Amino acid sequence: MFSLEKNHLYTIRDLLRFAVSKFNQAGLFFGHGSTHAYDEAVYLILHTLHLPLDQLEPFLDARLTSDELSEVEAVLQQRILERKPAAYLTHEAWLGDYAFYVDERAIIPRSFIAELLHNHLEPWITDSGHIHCALDLCTGSGCLAILMAHAFEQAEIDAVDISQDALAVADKNVADYQLIHRIHLIQSDMFEGLSGKRYDLIISNPPYVNAVSMAALPDEYRHEPPGALASGMDGLDATRHILLNAAGHLTDQGLLVVEIGHNRDALLEMFPQLPFTWLETSAGNGFVFLLSRDQLAA
Repeated sequence: MFSLEKNHLYTIRDLLRFAVSKFNQAGLFFGHGSTHAYDEAVYLILHTLHLPLDQLEPFLDARLTSDELSEVEAVLQQRILERKPAAYLTHEAWLGDYAFYVDERAIIPRSFIAELLHNHLEPWITDSGHIHCALDLCTGSGCLAILMAHAFEQAEIDAVDISQDALAVADKNVADYQLIHRIHLIQSDMFEGLSGKRYDLIISNPPYVNAVSMAALPDEYRHEPPGALASGMDGLDATRHILLNAAGHLTDQGLLVVEIGHNRDALLEMFPQLPFTWLETSAGNGFVFLLSRDQLAA
């Protein structure tokens, strides 16, 4: 496709300009941590060169060796030709200040629930010490379970997924954060393997892409496990299952927090009797809901 050396690109500044131009020319889609070509190019170049991700300016005019140019060229070509998301190229994804290992066995971490856990789900949970047992349903890479473990330091956490491949990725992340004594990975189809278990808090970022949207997904999303994205014709198969079964797995004062993408209107039409509390996130208050056990049971 191109050769960086033949194009007389010597510095990081040169590479950055070149990468942004090529990304835009190729019409790449950005939705896995970056929102535009510049941020993604900066991330891929700095990561490939083993430079601090938050310190571009000091290195902009640094000249690269031939080996370094070849390494950057390989990453940029793969991003463009294969449409592979950056996180799968670097095997790294970030939620806030937390980095997680990721590969194509698990969906790339991205969740508004991460923002809410940063604040310990206040004001809905006033004392984080009251959360003794928690569940991350559809855990994928284990990222939200790990964030829960940091937010609720007294809690034992079950992290559940139907995919053994995803749980293998989660196992690496749990070990990396030295949380194997508190986070228990369980292979289960939703609540099926959790008979008799009850939790003070259940969180879930389940599959929620409807059939029409699945058919129109950009190529970048097709590198992710389809079972971690698709959830029936209306995108609510997994959410329906959670709403119909969660009450039996919550303690008396237990809370349920679920992310549903852009399905708020469809959910409200389907469950008009449920008094959903919609939680404020950086994207607004239409993406994550909260319900108590009493509300679910009623």
